[in-house]
Amino acid sequence: MKKSVFGLINNRQEAETVLERLKIAGFASDDVSMLFADTSGTRDFALKHETKAPEGATTGGGTGFVVGGILGWLAGIGTLAIPGLGPFIAAGPIMAALSGAAVGTAVGGIAGALIGMGLPEFEAKRFESKVKEGRILVSVHTESSENADRVEQILKECRAEDVATASEESVLVTPHTPTN
Repeated sequence: MKKSVFGLINNRQEAETVLERLKIAGFASDDVSMLFADTSGTRDFALKHETKAPEGATTGGGTGFVVGGILGWLAGIGTLAIPGLGPFIAAGPIMAALSGAAVGTAVGGIAGALIGMGLPEFEAKRFESKVKEGRILVSVHTESSENADRVEQILKECRAEDVATASEESVLVTPHTPTN
């Protein structure tokens, strides 16, 4: 059964660690989504000097934002403005969801896209609120429960909070507060 696993990351270093771990674990870049507010602090996602990121760098529309390194591994990365919410950086399947019909629905914006990806409205609105506050949303689409379990474990090991797994039938939310 197809599932998506969602989690909230506190900062860019943790987000980069999550992406690196997912890549090493063999997850496809086009199954991984990331969403975060395009604020001056996110410009810290700039190129890593030890990579060949300049060859694969992407510049966000009109913002001068340069993305490379492990973030450049994600498919379809770009910037978008969500009415009433402001500018965001998005990559992966969530980019298509935000660019599509979900933005125009009664529950638009981020929550509408997340509902379209299987989260119930209450959870989707909670995730939207936390992303607006500066958290980084990571989601991974999987084809099996075993892979969903692997993603959930990676997220928790990387200090993700509010880890949720959505399937066609239900959503399981496991509150997780990292230990320091």
